[in-house]
Amino acid sequence: MKAAKDRQASYANKRRRPLEFQAGDLVFLKVSPFRSVMRFGHKGKLAPRYVGPYEIVERIGPLAYRLLLPPELSSIHDVFHVFMLRKYETDPSHVLRITRLS
Repeated sequence: MKAAKDRQASYANKRRRPLEFQAGDLVFLKVSPFRSVMRFGHKGKLAPRYVGPYEIVERIGPLAYRLLLPPELSSIHDVFHVFMLRKYETDPSHVLRITRLS
């Protein structure tokens, strides 16, 4: 059992990467697509997986970060887990305009 557990852990750990951001970094925020729900101008599977970029204001703990969200997203809590964030690489085509969250 121990050998099987170690083997599975080694497979899983190959894909893991430590994520760490600093205050002032730009990141994308992961949003969950829902069926038949209009989000960010698209419906269902065509809705974007990530929105942003947003600036990190502060690091709350080892895995939590506070983001500077626009007024359109004021109904969402501004602290997110590190796995909901993706590093922003400069590219003008990544920027999505948010009209409303409904």
